[in-house]
Amino acid sequence: MAVLVTGGAGYIGSHTVAELLRQGEQVVVIDNLSTGHKKAIVGGTFYQGDIRDRHVLDAIFRKEEIEAVIHFAASSLVGESVLEPLKYYDNNLLGAYTLLRAMIDHGVKKIVCSSTAATYGEPKRIPVQEGDPTEPTNPYGETKLAMEHMFRWCERAYGVRSISLRYFNAAGAHPDGMIGEDHRPESHLIPLILQVALDQRSLIQIFGDDFPTQDGTCMRDYVHVMDLAKAHWLALQHLRKHNRSEVYNLGSDIGFSVREVVEKARLITGHPIPASVSPRREGDPAIIIASSGKARNELLWKPAYTRLETIIESAWNWHKSHPNGYSE
Repeated sequence: MAVLVTGGAGYIGSHTVAELLRQGEQVVVIDNLSTGHKKAIVGGTFYQGDIRDRHVLDAIFRKEEIEAVIHFAASSLVGESVLEPLKYYDNNLLGAYTLLRAMIDHGVKKIVCSSTAATYGEPKRIPVQEGDPTEPTNPYGETKLAMEHMFRWCERAYGVRSISLRYFNAAGAHPDGMIGEDHRPESHLIPLILQVALDQRSLIQIFGDDFPTQDGTCMRDYVHVMDLAKAHWLALQHLRKHNRSEVYNLGSDIGFSVREVVEKARLITGHPIPASVSPRREGDPAIIIASSGKARNELLWKPAYTRLETIIESAWNWHKSHPNGYSE
């Protein structure tokens, strides 16, 4: 029996494929390569296709013996979602709908889904817990939350069991340096900082230095991509054992300010990494930190890469050896 990984050529998807293979799972990957990279897929059986294409999904489900799905295939840029909301409703919701329809028709009743802390919107308290209000402030978070709702209703109607993993700031790269983060365009803080260290950009912009934090810059919870990958496998194991739907936060439970991240990167890279301060971006919360105790207790998830230095070092090793990403 195989695990179908949608979006398995993307950043978190490819690292999860690597972890599944390490755990001895049989893996099938589907990705349309619109943002993913074929070179990021380290094994398994690969199909290039779009999950919104029912004919492609039916062919995969007929040919492969699929037991469960881990679902990453979605658009995920907050700013873009505000400018192009219909793209996000099309790709994220139509994609999830078509995937669920195919799963139900082919008798596949287990799915682990990549969700996001963006489902919470402006946090009402810190750390954020799974039972806190979900009030997304952008179409990305809105469509991810709608996907979670879709899973819940499909459980009632069709018996589909799901685990949605709401993760915070994914960062880092595979410890072997074989795969890493390559977004076009890049929007995540750590790779943007490392692009400065590689002289690919002149400076890093810090958006706001007047937040109510220790140094005035906003604080975020960074979690290593391999810890996220392990959590997806543990969620799959939980579904196999308990056959129960759940929602879990995934984070380090520690906040680091933008200035702290920049300073750590300066020490690790040996580069001065010039920075400039720009006005706050609308909607940027001062602090977002996860409470991931539920995942630690129920999934027995134990993050292995908890130090910010370790996360940045792994990312730096990848970016140094792949300065142009997968397009070397």
